[in-house]
Amino acid sequence: MFRFKQFTVHHDLCAMKVGTDGVLLGAWADVADAGRILDVGCGSGVIALMLAQRFPMAQIDAVEIDAAACEQAAANFADSPFARRLQVIHSDVRKYVPAQFYDSIVVNPPFFIRSLKSPDARRSTARHNDDLSFTDLLNHSRRLLVADGHLFLIVPFDAWESLQAAAVNEQFTLRRKTIVYAIENRPPKRLLLEYSLENSHQLPTEDRLNIQNADGAYSLSYRELTQAFYLKF
Repeated sequence: MFRFKQFTVHHDLCAMKVGTDGVLLGAWADVADAGRILDVGCGSGVIALMLAQRFPMAQIDAVEIDAAACEQAAANFADSPFARRLQVIHSDVRKYVPAQFYDSIVVNPPFFIRSLKSPDARRSTARHNDDLSFTDLLNHSRRLLVADGHLFLIVPFDAWESLQAAAVNEQFTLRRKTIVYAIENRPPKRLLLEYSLENSHQLPTEDRLNIQNADGAYSLSYRELTQAFYLKF
């Protein structure tokens, strides 16, 4: 169980537990103009819950292929203050056909490319992209978005070239890029990315985020980003 300031997330039935990546994406993604949001591969539902807290006018659907994770996400949604605006759908995103398209999609995708798999099949599905490649993810995100929709992701830093190539192929335009460092002055670990289907000649913005300073203390920028959620901040 993981307690946030306004909601609690149970994750004992989920292959992947609540972690820093999901919290970063849920706190960083700017979906202020989105009326309908889709969380792809929602797991316990933490990202959808964070977005529901941040954007009180948004309706958020969450699609998840794993039945146990769906059950848990549904329970977490029902127990939250945002239950009326959250819905979980048990489906493979590649087969999901919504009644309406989405303004924004958020996804913390499986990304351990060519790495050793866990003997736990459910954990491997949640962590690896053999079944849902970047190309598949971008193709189906494009299918599910409105014409000027936005896509928000968090990926490993070394996945940048393959993801960007797939994004260009699917006609997504990079709008925003945040390079995430676990510790200041160490090699970067993650990328927070915003893509749009809207044609634009505007250069993307780029910045950096240190989770911890060189002395091991949480950075001011990380505290400010997550203080609406973490009890310790």
